Amino acid sequence: MNKLAPSKVIKHLMRRAGFGAPYELLESLSLQSYEEIVEQLLDPESQPDYDELTFFRYHPTADVMYGPQHNKLNWMYRMTHSQRYLQEKMALFWHYVFATGDLKVNNPYPMYKQIEMFREHGMGNYRTLLIELAKDPAMIFWLDNQENHKRAPNENWGRELLELFSLGVGHYTEKDVFECARAFTGWTITNKVTGIQLGNIPWIFEYKPEDHDNGEKTFLGHTGNF
Repeated sequence: MNKLAPSKVIKHLMRRAGFGAPYELLESLSLQSYEEIVEQLLDPESQPDYDELTFFRYHPTADVMYGPQHNKLNWMYRMTHSQRYLQEKMALFWHYVFATGDLKVNNPYPMYKQIEMFREHGMGNYRTLLIELAKDPAMIFWLDNQENHKRAPNENWGRELLELFSLGVGHYTEKDVFECARAFTGWTITNKVTGIQLGNIPWIFEYKPEDHDNGEKTFLGHTGNF
């Protein structure tokens, strides 16, 4: 049987894997071993989900569709009240790594959905996370992939993907960036209209085969129709 975790160790763990813990939670966790606590953190589905209805009872106007400030209020409340501590901490971590923001996106709903995507995939396979990120409307708009067309490739997403999100500087060529951009032509969004004065219209990922470059590409030494 595993030994009970020391109080100092639990406090340190909850600061790193969550956002700290109130006294009542620390008391409850002190009855478990360190291994048991870690297993719970790694299995968010085993814990109750965030009670959004309670939040809206006290903040009835804080709907994500009203604007970015309401979106932030919603998430801050969730970070401090969710029992899925590591899941929420990882969502914040990936939001820091894959930085997007209201300044350019100017539509709170795609930002809200992006954070939901981080919750769903942020503790799993990194390859899967990058694929979901490539289809994420907020990221598509943030890095201009809605402007990446078969006859006019836009390298912004491809360059960031290789330089910041995967391989790193020195492990690819400029030709790889161009070929990567070609591979993501046609990955775009519907309902591109934004701006609060026009209403916050949800964006949806859309693949347009007629706008995808189906030509042969050579990427990182591999040749094919990517």
